[in-house]
Amino acid sequence: MSTTSPSAGLLGVQVPRIRVAPPAPSSAGADAIDIAASCGLVLDPWQKLVLTEGLGERADGQWAAYEVGLIVARQNGKGSILEALELAALFVWEEQLIIHSAHEFRTAKDAFLRLVGLVNRNRKLKARIKQVMLSKGEEGIELHSGQRIRFTTRTGGGGRGLTADRVILDEAYNLSDDHMAALLPTMSARPNPQIVYTTSAPDKELAPCEVISRVRRRALDGDHDRLAYFEWSADVHTDWCPPECIEHDDPADPQVWAKTNPGLGIRLSGEKTAGQLKALSPRAFAREVLSVGNYPSEGTGWQAISEEAWEALADPGSQPRNPVAFSLDVNPERSMGAIAAAGIRPDGLYHVEVIDHLPGVTWMVDRMAALVAKWRPAAVVIGNFGPAASLIPDLEAKDITVIKASMGERAAAAGGFVDGCVRPASAPASWRASVRHIGQGPLTSAVAAATKQQVGRDGAFLWGRDTMSADICPLVAASQALWGFRKFGAKTPVAPFALVGD
Repeated sequence: MSTTSPSAGLLGVQVPRIRVAPPAPSSAGADAIDIAASCGLVLDPWQKLVLTEGLGERADGQWAAYEVGLIVARQNGKGSILEALELAALFVWEEQLIIHSAHEFRTAKDAFLRLVGLVNRNRKLKARIKQVMLSKGEEGIELHSGQRIRFTTRTGGGGRGLTADRVILDEAYNLSDDHMAALLPTMSARPNPQIVYTTSAPDKELAPCEVISRVRRRALDGDHDRLAYFEWSADVHTDWCPPECIEHDDPADPQVWAKTNPGLGIRLSGEKTAGQLKALSPRAFAREVLSVGNYPSEGTGWQAISEEAWEALADPGSQPRNPVAFSLDVNPERSMGAIAAAGIRPDGLYHVEVIDHLPGVTWMVDRMAALVAKWRPAAVVIGNFGPAASLIPDLEAKDITVIKASMGERAAAAGGFVDGCVRPASAPASWRASVRHIGQGPLTSAVAAATKQQVGRDGAFLWGRDTMSADICPLVAASQALWGFRKFGAKTPVAPFALVGD
């Protein structure tokens, strides 16, 4: 019998789950990779990827990314990325001042000593050093030509009065707006500055992490104009995933450990990771090993669709033609359920409407059967897993054909709903929103509370909740009904104008 561990021989995946970078015709990443090698620091493929894409250059020579973010679990080797970057910034690009900021003094000092050790391995670089500052709080390196790098901890005044070309914000899991207010003005007068955030996954209950959370949210929203972002993380199972779910990650699966730890098999071992799985709580293991963060909500609602945009789509007299599509959804607590309809109006715009939004779920199957008998819909849509999926057998027992929407289809439903409501930045003057609603309170409340829950790295998202008390099942049902009508409604002849409802 083999005694080999299932995790033995695993190698970390070198490409991140979330990867955003602005287009760039060239990159200075090779400078950092080469100078690191000259000091004996040979980088992994994933480290080279972050440097190459994070240091992309525009045609005018400016950094393509003003901000670079990296989230990866501890001990994978993110420090080596910073060391290579700092060597190039100091000795190759000759940036006048680099600030390396960490939350803890010990972390900042360790980074300083590692960089000094690397420079000492290269006689040519060492000869260019004027002085190494060793006093506590003043650690840094100064070259004969005037370039400097300083290592500091973050305080309300850290960085004030200094004009930096590059600010490195390590341990960004503890980084507040006050810290940024102290540091960012140091870059405003520099010709080609860059900010770098590196961190393990944050937890809003343990430390202020508003800044890195906003950076991440922008990456998930597809903002790559001046942002490069890389995240090795898992998309773990939720409490309502069925046992056979293959669309989320199993924290106990060694392949998931490899997906979230690019240093696995290089400087991390599967055996030790298995030990952490047993020793840590599920939440701590997810955060520390799988980089599943606990991020704060941004703002006070209306994150996916602005209040102004939603109100502009209200049309109390809106009515769809027949047939329509229906969808059902249930909140995770199973305390509320919603049935929604979607169809097309005589003017060619889409109509969405909540038919019922009531406590519990026991009423939903009979109500849906009555609606199907009366309206003969183009489709009845329900998520293929989650709280509402439990209704599928009873619906089918009543001879209702149910479209079981996969995760990808539910993501398409959420994205299509937003596309029908929100004006794209590049839209022509002739663009107009294609969705109309009748101003119902439950649907409006759901839109206000909904967030985008990222799935995959291509910008796709599902509907998420801003707070545990938020009930977004009217929105989930409405967006799935709209997706169902757009996919199946065109195959059904359009009857004369009719109002959906009793």
